[in-house]
Amino acid sequence: MNLFDSARAEIVALHRFFVEWYDEATADGADFNRFERAMGQDMHMIPPSGAVLGRDAVIGHVRAHRAAFRGDFSIEIAGIRRLWEADGAVLVTYVEKQARAGEKTTRRATALFLENPSAPHGVEWRHLHETWMQAGSDE
Repeated sequence: MNLFDSARAEIVALHRFFVEWYDEATADGADFNRFERAMGQDMHMIPPSGAVLGRDAVIGHVRAHRAAFRGDFSIEIAGIRRLWEADGAVLVTYVEKQARAGEKTTRRATALFLENPSAPHGVEWRHLHETWMQAGSDE
C-alpha cells in the first residue's frame, strides 16, 4: 500500500473509531490505544475555532467525551484527495460531515501524515486543520 492509500485508510478508520467511542452503546468496544498510537508525538490540531491544540489536549478531549451520544452521532468522510507527497510524508484534504443529536455540520480538513510503521495504518497524524463549510457545500 502506498503512503496516500495508507493515509486514506487511516482517515476512514479513525472516524469509525470516533463514532464507536462517542456512542454509549459501542464505547466499551472501542480501542482507545489505537487512537493514541495514530497520533504522532508532535501532533497538533487546529479545530474550526482556530485554537491550536497539542497531542495531549487532543487525546484528553477525545477521552473526556467517551459515550457522549446515544445512537445520534454519525460521521461521513468524502472527497479524500492527495495535495502533496514526498519522502515519507503526505498532505491530504477531505470533507467530514457530522450529525450530532440532530444537528448537522460540515468541515473541510487538511491533514499531514508521516510514515510510521508502528501506527495502525503505517502513518501517524502530525498536523490537522479543520474549517467549517457552508451547508450544502461539498467542494
